Amino acid sequence: MKDRSSIIFGNPIDKKTLKKAEKSKAKFIKRFGDDSKKEYHLALKPIPCLSHMGVSELVSSDKPFQWSEKAVVVGNIRMGFGHYRISMAIASCAKAMGYEPYWFNLAGFEATGSKMIRYQNDLYSLASRISSKSKLFNALIWEPLNSEGFRKLTYNAADQKNSELLVPLFADFPKDVPYVATHVWPSQGAVHAGLTHVVNAIPDNWPMALHLSEGAIHTVQTPFAYLGYKMMNGFAKTPLKGMDDDSLFEVGHYVDHELVANLEEDTKSRLERIDSDKPLRLLFSVGGAGAGAKSLLESLKKLSPYIKEGKIAVFLNFGDHKNVYEYLCKKDAELMKDCHKFFDEYGKIEELVKELRTADAKGIYCFYNSDIFEAVYSSNLLMRVSDILLTKPSELSFYPIPKIFTKHIGGHEAYGAIHGAEYGDGSFEVPEVKSQHEMTVRLISDKELLRHINRNILKLKSEGLYDGGYKAVELAVKGKE
Repeated sequence: MKDRSSIIFGNPIDKKTLKKAEKSKAKFIKRFGDDSKKEYHLALKPIPCLSHMGVSELVSSDKPFQWSEKAVVVGNIRMGFGHYRISMAIASCAKAMGYEPYWFNLAGFEATGSKMIRYQNDLYSLASRISSKSKLFNALIWEPLNSEGFRKLTYNAADQKNSELLVPLFADFPKDVPYVATHVWPSQGAVHAGLTHVVNAIPDNWPMALHLSEGAIHTVQTPFAYLGYKMMNGFAKTPLKGMDDDSLFEVGHYVDHELVANLEEDTKSRLERIDSDKPLRLLFSVGGAGAGAKSLLESLKKLSPYIKEGKIAVFLNFGDHKNVYEYLCKKDAELMKDCHKFFDEYGKIEELVKELRTADAKGIYCFYNSDIFEAVYSSNLLMRVSDILLTKPSELSFYPIPKIFTKHIGGHEAYGAIHGAEYGDGSFEVPEVKSQHEMTVRLISDKELLRHINRNILKLKSEGLYDGGYKAVELAVKGKE
């Protein structure tokens, strides 16, 4: 296994940082055990709600796995909903291109590396929830860490060393299998294991050394991210040697094939609802950390008159966070009493989406699924029949639907809103409930503004901006074929 902590893209790392990285790896071995000599075998398990994209999950087995010649692996972890959502986009594009997508969640095993991922993810989720409630914690700790702390090259050295613990999970992998990672740890683990066709699909618009996985092909979604990574801008106090030409590609937004292929049809339906003065559909996507319940309640109260007047309908996808729904009911039972509930009824959500292609939406619709795949993909289904998506500027910043960007969580997310506003398929960030409501009312009432955003989406689609998922897969299979 090649050491990838000492020199990163030609930039040497100091001895103090390397010693700290070694201690970090040793800490996880002490906590979770040393399985470096163990080989984990795999088998395929269907994912029912993703059957339309032919994706199956790689799970534990006691026998070595037989690989398909058309396999494309999507390496991921559960950290919020974002990395799962991008993974679905990659898998969908792989299927549309004629490949067999395999879902590989490195956090889903009883391995040392998996336990390490879950441990760090729990800390991240806790901090995300705290940051949404504490302005002081957010300002002093979470914002600086997510914008500057993770940006430093020294941070990548520790991650590279920790990711060596993931190698046993790759025992069954052919070295040349096409592999797209939607988080840096699955990418680093694959490279350490000797895989040769690894794409590291970087999710955010803010360049950070956290996302570096030397030995992989790095893909980014924007020109801003490309420039920052190529120069390694701000990754150290002094200028660094930048990334190699063949290690970095700007590919566009990672978007599911279903959304890209039907974009013109869905946009046409949105424009028709605007022109015919039909109730507009607002989709709220509750994040994977389940944060922001108080702000959501305030927003719904302000929108209540527009709901009652039939000017808008509201879709609330709680994902797998039923506690947020329960909070809303407890705080305002009157507001929520007549909502249309779809709880662990994924089939009925699919039926509703078909119905809403021609029928009007009315009132508040609540969606909850305990299954993580159904929880995440429900938003994809609902996006096709929604007019405006209200979301923090994370991975959903890059999806082809008119968006209102609410308050970011972590400084890195802010640059998703900046990109969306500049390209014209979303608003600028509106961090307070008051400004969010003002933006929502403006889009509801100013028809030409909403038409303009929809026309921009059509223009961006014609330019290939939403083709990033296909291009990431293409880079992964290039050379093997």
